[in-house]
Amino acid sequence: MNLRDRPAPVKTDPIAPPPPERQSAQVLRFRPRGAPQNGGWPYPPPGESPVADLAKYERGESADDYRHRMTMNLLTLVIAGILIAGGVWLSNKLIENRNLQDCFLSGRRNCAPIALPPRPQVWIKPLIDLA
Repeated sequence: MNLRDRPAPVKTDPIAPPPPERQSAQVLRFRPRGAPQNGGWPYPPPGESPVADLAKYERGESADDYRHRMTMNLLTLVIAGILIAGGVWLSNKLIENRNLQDCFLSGRRNCAPIALPPRPQVWIKPLIDLA
């Protein structure tokens, strides 16, 4: 069959409702692989909850330990601050090492920064008093 002999595809509106012969929708429940043929699979029938009662995990109406909660929040904040400061320090060291390595790989020498002691400032007493 030649491509020219094929009929043109029917264009349908994706928003339009399906024709009446296709409107009998039915939800099918598929069996998992390995499930018995007679329908006795371990899932609960529709209407029953597969989860046990969660009331055993609920907290009672007891007083909240505000001091302990605030202590834990403060401790968490301190730990997060330490982790952030460590990450910033580490990224700065990696940038310094990358720049130093770029300097060496470009063939230059004396790339390492040299720390010099601060220069003391010498104040010279003016010879002439202008006041």
